[in-house]
Amino acid sequence: MARRPQTPADPRHVRLMETLREQGVSDPAVLSAIATTPRDLFTPELFQERAFEDQALPIACGQTISQPYIVGLMTQALKIERRSRVLEIGTGSGYQTTILSKLARLVYSVERYRTLLSAAEARFRELGLTNVVTRFGDGGQGWPEQAPFDRIMVTAAAPDDPRTLLAQLKPKGIMVAPVGRGPVQNLNRYVGDGEGGFTMETLTEVRFVPLLEGVAKES
Repeated sequence: MARRPQTPADPRHVRLMETLREQGVSDPAVLSAIATTPRDLFTPELFQERAFEDQALPIACGQTISQPYIVGLMTQALKIERRSRVLEIGTGSGYQTTILSKLARLVYSVERYRTLLSAAEARFRELGLTNVVTRFGDGGQGWPEQAPFDRIMVTAAAPDDPRTLLAQLKPKGIMVAPVGRGPVQNLNRYVGDGEGGFTMETLTEVRFVPLLEGVAKES
């Protein structure tokens, strides 16, 4: 399959990038990764006209493609380095995964819906991504066989601090995760202190789908 161009000229995308800068997404590498990722590729046909709006949009299996501002904020908060190994919990459409892949050495992404995972993998192939490894499984359990990770991003809301995932982080690693039991959660950043402990700060309030146990029964 031919590789899709990754330099969108759509003026709506240009306006979106301006909006992200105005809201505080300032890391040049993160902005470049978002600017060269065609969000319309990850957006269902029904919502193509809204692909470059700064809004979360529905995708299959009752999930969403995250608001670009939140994607930028979470990615920036991870402080990814070029040689980082990143664990992503919740592949979803693959939009966030693609952005991570442009910043990290390797991205390991876990998805509980096989339908979503298959579609995302097809997009990765279309974009020519070679540093993304995927897994169909329970995101709450992480990927212990590949741990520890330099960075972890969780794209579904855990009810409490996700300690199973924190245990898979390197001593000075960083994890960003929405945490909370209600419709509005706290977006938390956990930073390892190098001695087995973590400091935690809340970045903002967010709305994410819940982090569910197990894998989905759909095929």
